[in-house]
Amino acid sequence: MAEDRITGPQTTPAADTARSPREAPRDRELRRVISASVVGTALEWYDYFIYGTAVALVFNDHFFVQEDPTTGALIGFATFGVGFLFRPLGGFLFGSIGDKFGRRVTLILTTLIMGLSTGIIGLLPTYDSIGIAAPLLLVLMRVCQGLGAGAEFGGASTLLCEHAPPARRGFFASFAQMGVQIGLVMGTVAFLFVELLPDREMEAWGWRIPFLFSFVLIAVSLYVRLRVAESPVFLRMREGRSVVRLPVREALVRYPRNFLVGIGAHVCDTSLVYICATFSVSYVTGELGMERWVALTGVIGFGLVVIALQPVYGALSDRVGRRPLNIFSVVFTALFAYPLFLLMQTEVPVVIWLALIVMTGLGLAPMIAVQPAFYAELFGARVRYTGFAASRETGAAIGGFSPFIATYLLGVGGGSPWLIAVFLAFTAMISLVAFLYSREGRDIDIADAELSAARGR
Repeated sequence: MAEDRITGPQTTPAADTARSPREAPRDRELRRVISASVVGTALEWYDYFIYGTAVALVFNDHFFVQEDPTTGALIGFATFGVGFLFRPLGGFLFGSIGDKFGRRVTLILTTLIMGLSTGIIGLLPTYDSIGIAAPLLLVLMRVCQGLGAGAEFGGASTLLCEHAPPARRGFFASFAQMGVQIGLVMGTVAFLFVELLPDREMEAWGWRIPFLFSFVLIAVSLYVRLRVAESPVFLRMREGRSVVRLPVREALVRYPRNFLVGIGAHVCDTSLVYICATFSVSYVTGELGMERWVALTGVIGFGLVVIALQPVYGALSDRVGRRPLNIFSVVFTALFAYPLFLLMQTEVPVVIWLALIVMTGLGLAPMIAVQPAFYAELFGARVRYTGFAASRETGAAIGGFSPFIATYLLGVGGGSPWLIAVFLAFTAMISLVAFLYSREGRDIDIADAELSAARGR
C-alpha cells in the first residue's frame, strides 16, 4: 500500500507489464526525488528552526546578555528576523542560478551553506569570552542561514513539481512541505533531549549539541541530493536553448501580478508558524511560567499532526483546487487567533497542546500543503525557480519578524495577548487578498512557458 501511494493508482498485472519499460524507471526516479525533497528539506529546516528555539531558551544568557529578560528576548528575536531579511536576496541569487544552471546543483549549494553556518553556531564563543564579537558572529551565521533558506524550499518544490505527474502535482509536491515540518519536529526534539541534562551542563555546553549535529546532517543531505536527476523540464529548456539570461528581470517584467500574489500569500503562514513554534515557547515558559517541556511537547505535537495532514490536503487540492484551501486556511486563522491565546492562558498542558494542534491543523496545514504547487503554477518554466523563491521569501521577510512583533505587543498590552491576536488576524487578511487575486492553477501545464506567461500578465 505504501508503494501505491507513491506510484499512483493500483494497476492490473497486465497493465504493469505494459507500462514497465518506460514508466517503471520514471516511477523509481519520482520516488527518489520525493525522498531527496523530504530528507534534504527536513535537514536544512532543522538548521533553521533550532535557532528560533535557542533564542527562546538559552541565547539571552550566552549572546544577548541583558538584565531584563524581555529586552534580551527582543534582541534575540530581532536577530532571528535578520535571517528573513536575507531570504529574498537568497531567493533572487540562487533562484537565478537554478534557472540558468539547474535546480539540482543549486540545492547542493544551499545544503552546504545552511549546514555549515548552523554547525559553526555550535562552535562560537559566548559573550563572556569575546564580548560584542560573539553576537556579531552569531548574526553573521544567521545571515548565511537566511541566504541558504531563501532558495531551499523553492528549489526543492520546483524540482518535485517538475517531476510529478500533472494530475497529482498537489499530492506529490506536498511532500516538500512535509520535510519542512519534519525539520521543525527534529529541531524541537533535539532541544527536548538536551533538556534532560542537568541545568549546569545544559547552560554550559548542552545547547551546542543540536547545532553541532548539523555537520552530520550535511553528509546525509548531500548523499540523497547527489543521487537525484535534474528536472526534465529544465533539461528540455537547456536542450532547446530557451534558458533566459536574466531570470530576475524576466520574472519581474513578465509576472508582476503573480509576483505580488506570491509575496502576499506567504505572509500569514510564516507569521503563524513562528508564533506557534517559536514565540509560544517563550510565552509559555516566560509569561505563563510553565516548564520548558510543556512548550516543546506542544510544538512536537502540532508538528506531527501537520506532517500527517500534508499529503491529505495536497491530494484534496488536486480535486478542489489550491485556491479554496488557501482561502479557508487564512479565514480560519483570523477567526481562531484570539481563542488560541485564551486557551493557552488556561495553563493546562493538554489544553495548550490542543489549541496549537487545532490552529495549525486547520489554519496552517492546508495553506502550506498546497504551497509548493501553488507557487510553481504562478511562473513559467524559464523563471520558475527565481519567481517562486524570490516572491515567497519576500513575503517571509515580512512574516519572519512575528516573534519579535509578538514579544513587543505582549509588553505593550501589559501581558495580555489580544494585540498579538489582532496582528495575526491582520497577516491573515494580507494573504487573503493575495489568494482572492490569485487564479486557480491545478490544470495548467507547468512545462508550457507560454501558457504560464499568458496567465501572469
